[in-house]
Amino acid sequence: MINFKTGKIALVVGAVCLSASAFAQTSAVYTVDPTQLKATIQPTMYGIFFEDINMGADGGLYAELVKNRSFEFDNALMGWKVAGDSSAVKVVDRKAERPDNPHYINVTVPSAQGIGLSNEGFRGMGIRKGEGYNFSVIARQAAGSNVTIQLELRDESGKAIGSAVVQPKSAQWKKFNVSLTATAQAAKGSLYITLKGRGNIDLDMISLFPQHTWKNRANGLRADLVQMLADMKPGFIRFPGGCIVEGRYLVNRYQWKKTIGDVDKRETIINRWNTEFKHRSTPDYFQSFGLGFMEYFMLAEDIGAEPLPILNCGMACQFNSGELVPVDQIDPYVQDALDLIEFANGDASTKWGKLRISLGHPAKFNLKMLGVGNENWGPNYVERWTLFRDAIKKKYPQVKIVTSTGTDPDGARFDTLNTAFRGLKADILDEHYYRPPQWFRDNAKRYDSYDRNGPKIFAGEYAAHVPGVDDALKKNNLEAALAEAAFMTGLERNADVVNMASYAPLFAHVDAWQWAPDLIWFDNLKHYGTPNYYVQKLYSLNKGTNVVPMLLNGQPIAGQDGIYANATINKNTKELLIKVVNVSGKSHKASLDIKGLSNYQTKAWVTTLTSDKPDVVNSLEQPQFIAPAEGSVNVSGSSLVVDAEPYSFKVIKLKMK
Repeated sequence: MINFKTGKIALVVGAVCLSASAFAQTSAVYTVDPTQLKATIQPTMYGIFFEDINMGADGGLYAELVKNRSFEFDNALMGWKVAGDSSAVKVVDRKAERPDNPHYINVTVPSAQGIGLSNEGFRGMGIRKGEGYNFSVIARQAAGSNVTIQLELRDESGKAIGSAVVQPKSAQWKKFNVSLTATAQAAKGSLYITLKGRGNIDLDMISLFPQHTWKNRANGLRADLVQMLADMKPGFIRFPGGCIVEGRYLVNRYQWKKTIGDVDKRETIINRWNTEFKHRSTPDYFQSFGLGFMEYFMLAEDIGAEPLPILNCGMACQFNSGELVPVDQIDPYVQDALDLIEFANGDASTKWGKLRISLGHPAKFNLKMLGVGNENWGPNYVERWTLFRDAIKKKYPQVKIVTSTGTDPDGARFDTLNTAFRGLKADILDEHYYRPPQWFRDNAKRYDSYDRNGPKIFAGEYAAHVPGVDDALKKNNLEAALAEAAFMTGLERNADVVNMASYAPLFAHVDAWQWAPDLIWFDNLKHYGTPNYYVQKLYSLNKGTNVVPMLLNGQPIAGQDGIYANATINKNTKELLIKVVNVSGKSHKASLDIKGLSNYQTKAWVTTLTSDKPDVVNSLEQPQFIAPAEGSVNVSGSSLVVDAEPYSFKVIKLKMK
């Protein structure tokens, strides 16, 4: 239960510790047979879905602090303010010369007073005391000019909390670097540049990164957010989305070849979530692609996850423009898929494998699966998918293709695609469900009746959306998380059908979100995992290798008295893993009749996620108000008795002797 003074959760084992007005208690005997190994659970069973929504990349996972660093937003100076004569700063268009980076600024510095430029960052810049920061700029200045760049990190009040000087003396474009250290912390700081001296200077790619990125890489990722992912030990990471893949129009679809190599050659485009929702319009939301396909592959490698890239199938978002590439013009899209596999898996004798090696990664990424299309539907999708399938399987028969079943888990669109792709013997069907908690509770047996010999299932995007909750940060409450946990007992029980699952979306900036709920919320300095995050993490860390029977009166445990449960064995660690979810307000005594219980140690380890209120949430101020608590219970007699508190999720671990 939660101690509301400390925000901590105490594990209750044995008797349930409730007040005089205690909830009613129910009880049942559940049979568990660890000797009957059923479905094999894939290492990819639980993964993560990443999309650049809610400022999840620029302003989030991607550690760049400067917004609009290359002046490519529709308003080329968005995010920037000029101090002094604003006419001294001109945006130069060089589209014919550099279509991938068509703009830079030219500044005429008229006097010793100089010209000031400030960048506001992504809802401010998170600056940490004592942290080193790397500033860089690509610059050139005309002969006879003598302009010096003075840098300041500033806090919210405008006070300088770090400084450095750059002297960009070059008549040709050249990158200049300098480091500076912050003397204080600011959650919404800024970068201030003063151009001193006299003359004329061109500036492009003005950049500021913390030195402490994930693995301290240049052009790196925000270390604390990556750590949250690494802690989950996900089986896969799906990237780059999502609707990002489709684009509102094909011109702003995701094109992976434009996201690798030098960052100043990665073409910035508008983010499709920029104006998608009028109530959350975000006109300063663009994609710099500093976080591109190479970075995604390396992230997957870093956290031990299988990469799962999703590619455009020649169709823009059907909720927006619905643009289609004519079938007789689809070859470049198909070739992009073939080239991506070569980029990931090719050796130095191949064009794209050689490029990967030249980018500093000689080892192959060992790509095993690839998605064709995202939430597409209709005969146009089936027709285009078939062309991709034929080309990919001809050259790379071992690569599994992930296939859309549309936007919903039922209805005419779903039924049509489900029938068509089963007939076409698709490898993996990608099902999505954003539904109320009741849907998840009611559908815990969804896959019990699926064809065991048909395509495998990827529960590619799901989240319980609690009706009537208007506050975005309160949508990620315990009720939603427990509904998902209940549903996941059915995913795991049917691991012979369901091979992959991922909650979506993954990240959201508290000041710049478009969609809620989300798994992890953050601001410029802090972050927290939601109750939903802890459910996903507990499943991922405790999935086991094989399903074993756990039954009540010979039936799966899928809602009887508000209880959902399943059991697995981990053959590698010799552990029995039992998950029990209580979505009700009643306390429940679970008596576990485990075959061969004497073969296990006499102490079971129990991890519990619970509260006596289903609408409680975590926050930046109390990031672990609801978090897993560790405890144990002794095994005595012929069964193991565990109390499932109201509104709780438990993982019970028994080790063999």
